[in-house]
Amino acid sequence: MTTEEITEYLNREYGGNLDPTYAEAGDSWITVSPSVLREVAKTLRDDKNLQFNNLMCLSGIHYQKENELGVAYHLHSTIHDHKLVMKVRVPEDNPVVPSVESLWKTANWHEREAYDLVGITFRGHPGLLRILTPQDWEGHPLRKDYEQQESYRNVSTGI
Repeated sequence: MTTEEITEYLNREYGGNLDPTYAEAGDSWITVSPSVLREVAKTLRDDKNLQFNNLMCLSGIHYQKENELGVAYHLHSTIHDHKLVMKVRVPEDNPVVPSVESLWKTANWHEREAYDLVGITFRGHPGLLRILTPQDWEGHPLRKDYEQQESYRNVSTGI
């Protein structure tokens, strides 16, 4: 199935509430609301016509101009050999999305990375701790407004 066909299929289930974006180059995607993210993700994984059994990648995104953070989920069905990118966006001042770790175990470290580097909180994650920076690190290094610390524990960070 193409992204367009998957979107049409899902919109029959979710009453037209999914917002597709069809790219001229690269991957097209669907945007879902955080309130239905887990439900849509579960459908994508479990529906016999979809069976997205592989979360290939999950990335945190900072949309600084819009004061939003986002997550992009790159999904693949090894059964039907189709792919889908699903995105969710949340306000920068309340960056909380439901965890999909219980649906795809690969999300465990991906969600921790997005939390650590971008500052997105994944509600329901079983162990949401920083994964690349120390637990007491200040800020989120991949945010566009991040200001690097001059030192960490009295050691210069190189700026």
